[in-house]
Amino acid sequence: MEKFQKKLRKYFQKLMKMTLINRWIVFEIDLVLCVAGYALAAYIQMRNANMSIPLPQLLSAGTVFLLSTVLWFYVFKPYRGLVRYSNLIEFWRLFVALLFSSAFLYSFIILQGLTFEYRFFFVQNVFLFNLVLLLLMRYCIVSMYNYTVNYSIVTQNKSLIYDIDSHSMALAQWLNKSSSAHYQVKGFISREKNAKIARIQDLPIHYLNGDDLNRFLRKNEINTIIFPDYKSVRNEQSFISSCIKMGVNVLVTPPFEGLDNNNQFNIRMKSIQFEDLLGRDEITIDMNRIEKQTHEKVVLITGAAGSIGSELIRQLAQFKPNLLLLFDTAETPLHILRLELEKDFPYLKFIPIIGDVRSETRLNYVFRKYRPQIVFHAAAYKHVPLMEENPCEAVLVNVLGAMNVSNFALKYNVDSFVMISTDKAVNPTNVMGASKRIAEIYVQSLAKASALKGAKTNFVTTRFGNVLGSSGSVIPYFKKQIEKGGPVTVTHPDIIRYFMTIPEACRLVLEAASFGSSGEIYVFDMGSPVKIADLARHMIELAGFVPDKEIKIEYIGLRPGEKLYEELLNDTEKTIPTEHEKITVATVRQYEFEQVETSIQTMIESANNVDIKKTVEEMKKIVPEFKSQNSPFTEMDE
Repeated sequence: MEKFQKKLRKYFQKLMKMTLINRWIVFEIDLVLCVAGYALAAYIQMRNANMSIPLPQLLSAGTVFLLSTVLWFYVFKPYRGLVRYSNLIEFWRLFVALLFSSAFLYSFIILQGLTFEYRFFFVQNVFLFNLVLLLLMRYCIVSMYNYTVNYSIVTQNKSLIYDIDSHSMALAQWLNKSSSAHYQVKGFISREKNAKIARIQDLPIHYLNGDDLNRFLRKNEINTIIFPDYKSVRNEQSFISSCIKMGVNVLVTPPFEGLDNNNQFNIRMKSIQFEDLLGRDEITIDMNRIEKQTHEKVVLITGAAGSIGSELIRQLAQFKPNLLLLFDTAETPLHILRLELEKDFPYLKFIPIIGDVRSETRLNYVFRKYRPQIVFHAAAYKHVPLMEENPCEAVLVNVLGAMNVSNFALKYNVDSFVMISTDKAVNPTNVMGASKRIAEIYVQSLAKASALKGAKTNFVTTRFGNVLGSSGSVIPYFKKQIEKGGPVTVTHPDIIRYFMTIPEACRLVLEAASFGSSGEIYVFDMGSPVKIADLARHMIELAGFVPDKEIKIEYIGLRPGEKLYEELLNDTEKTIPTEHEKITVATVRQYEFEQVETSIQTMIESANNVDIKKTVEEMKKIVPEFKSQNSPFTEMDE
């Protein structure tokens, strides 16, 4: 039986592809059925009315009906839609085309004076028989398609769709008709009590009662709950935790991604991640403006293999740049990124480049050879405790690297230079944050000085907080601790942080780059800060455990350079709104380029000599608000 079904599926898939390429096949089948319907109506007319229709008249009327059917089918095109996805629109086209053909037949019989008794009854039968035959043919194709193409030997997951809005209904329809779906939609769940008396798409609506949740899911043999969007996920955190504890698979459908290379709908479901519960409403950006800026351009991304850099590349790929230059010093991550891009974006032109932003020679070669038009500078050291222990390296990568890349962007007349900064640059309490603030100062002062000389390069800095799921961030760290049975370690019970998802941050980077003015620092709306202790508890609950009982939370004290809360703006800074509600401009203190350049060169010289004390002293001179916390450099502030 399985072999037969496999062969039948293959045959039907070939037939579907053939009808998709040549819709005239469907058109011809429709005409054959119309001939059959006409013949059936004539047979019933002669048998029941006990009358004989002259064969020449019957053939002439049939020829006229067939020709009129060809005409009206060509006008209304009921054969153009995919039969297996037939809906009311296709039914309407079919109905009207047959109605016009039947009216044409009736007019011909009257005008020609054909000896048809009960002619209205005859034409009515012609219309009804043809309509039934054509609809029956479409119903059979849909049924066969669902049974053969959608049939899976692997047991399908019995699923419920959350909510009953338009997105949920569209998702259910797509899952039930998709040939790649492994989910059998058994109905919907809703918080609306009155909804359970109705049905949607002939599927029941179940009222979600939290007290009887376990019994409800087991009774209906449900093993998967599917949420239509992130907003509904965030509204049902308690429900999701309960489902996970019972072993029910919980999935969410990210935003619709358009068509893939095979012109199939690209909707990818994924398991609920903790990041999904913390995210905000989906951020919208001006896709047309970003496409105009990046389409057919040569784009250089430093730190390309990192969390931000690699996501920028994925988002830039959809705008079809002429060439992407992937610049990074990390060999293995860059190789992994290359394999991913070759698989997911086969049309994308890109060149992986091993290089260090500290090397002027290497950067000069890249700029001279490829002439990038847009530069996204994401290369940086970011881990606070490590940089507190290695301040000279923090300066050489975060400051010297930014200087080198921005200098070459100016030298080779790059259209736009975008630097990725951090909220830790505001009132810095650690070396990492101070190094990023100094990089901001250099880029901003360079922009001002170069603009006075008539340079056209647009220098933009973007500043945001922690990104969820990035390498070395708290969420992957907590996940590993939970998998090992705990404990989950938090530095301080009151520590808070701002969080943003990686795709969200990158979308705002692209948006800021598309309208940003040279020398501006753009601050992203990070929403409300999250208490790390609460984050740990929620993650433990989401994993199906009880915090402080099954998995403990331990407080280990603040790390070197770490502060309880991060700020997105300096106390003396103010923000100016932009055309995007999630992006504002920071009005920061201005610096003269010559003075900044001299001070930074002195600091870099100390860093090259690995003079840690002198390096940090110079950093504090350039950024007077840099006050070390929980660090050996605290004594320099006294």
